[in-house]
Amino acid sequence: MSNSVYIRPIALAGSPQSEEGEAIRLAGGMVYASRFAVIVREGDKVVSRVRCGVAEMPEVLGALPDELGDEGEAQWANLTLAHPPLELGARTVRMDQPQVVGILNVTPDSFSDGGAFMDDPEAMREQAAAMCEGGAAMIDIGGESTRPSAKEVWEGDEIARVVPAIEAVSAMGAAISIDTRKVGVMEAALQAGAHVVNDVSALRHDPRSLAFVADRGVPVILMHAPGDGPNPHEGGDYANVVLDVFDALKERRDAALEAGIAARNILLDPGIGFGKTLAENLALINALPLFHALGHPLMLGASRKRMIGALSNEAPAHERLGGSIALAVKGMEAGYQLLRVHDVTETVQARNVWRGLRDAALTDFGELPT
Repeated sequence: MSNSVYIRPIALAGSPQSEEGEAIRLAGGMVYASRFAVIVREGDKVVSRVRCGVAEMPEVLGALPDELGDEGEAQWANLTLAHPPLELGARTVRMDQPQVVGILNVTPDSFSDGGAFMDDPEAMREQAAAMCEGGAAMIDIGGESTRPSAKEVWEGDEIARVVPAIEAVSAMGAAISIDTRKVGVMEAALQAGAHVVNDVSALRHDPRSLAFVADRGVPVILMHAPGDGPNPHEGGDYANVVLDVFDALKERRDAALEAGIAARNILLDPGIGFGKTLAENLALINALPLFHALGHPLMLGASRKRMIGALSNEAPAHERLGGSIALAVKGMEAGYQLLRVHDVTETVQARNVWRGLRDAALTDFGELPT
């Protein structure tokens, strides 16, 4: 039975001076953490949980079992690891603040806007232009719905859907990610002008994908979903959803590194809504800061998700803006670098207000003695 350790931030600070320096800067961003839970599991059972501050952390890590000491030290270092910007063609996407990624679905059956842009190139271009003008740092283009019960799309059909959209958005000068699980689509998308691979299967669905992404040297977003077959939602059976998703992302991160994908090119996504119940999604949202301990930039994709409807009298997908903004702000508060959303302009406005509040807190020393 293997042992595992997890360092979870459990108290966030408005600024380092509010804790008189006893806080760490999460992932080189604008969020600070002052208290932590160091959790140890044997198999699926949590056997210890120690709470501590920054000053006590060396002693707590030193008391870990020998086989967990190095991992604990690595996670502690990862929590403060600043990430370099993504250089995506002519665009530079900084990782020291939240960035908004716009969703552009060219599918007939996506849960929110399926069919709106697949057969109407002009509407698709207008949507992409609006997202760019609204402040999107990147446009995520997908040609296959991954909603529950959606049918898998043949590779050729998926390519025919996404390539015209990528070419149109590329002409606008935007940074582009391709949302796909198939190497053939990845290859066609990169050739058409995409810069990033966003794979909901974390490069498990297509056995060629690890080697392909390593060979191309492009950034890749590894998302957690329990199923690696046609239905990514299958198999969601968790002993502890937060710790199990952490372990699964760590395993895929390690597989990517072993395949030759550079650490600087790996981004992670906990996969809100994929093979998870409402309670499990809420647990993950509340534990978002934990995933910084893996040492990579993080994406949150919760926009218009089913959980918002479940908490809002079954509001349909197009009436979930308020809940989407609430979850995006939760991601900002957790230090997430990328927020994947349908409503770009509104989310960018929320981000700008959040950024103003953070800047004000970071420059306010008024309550400290002179």
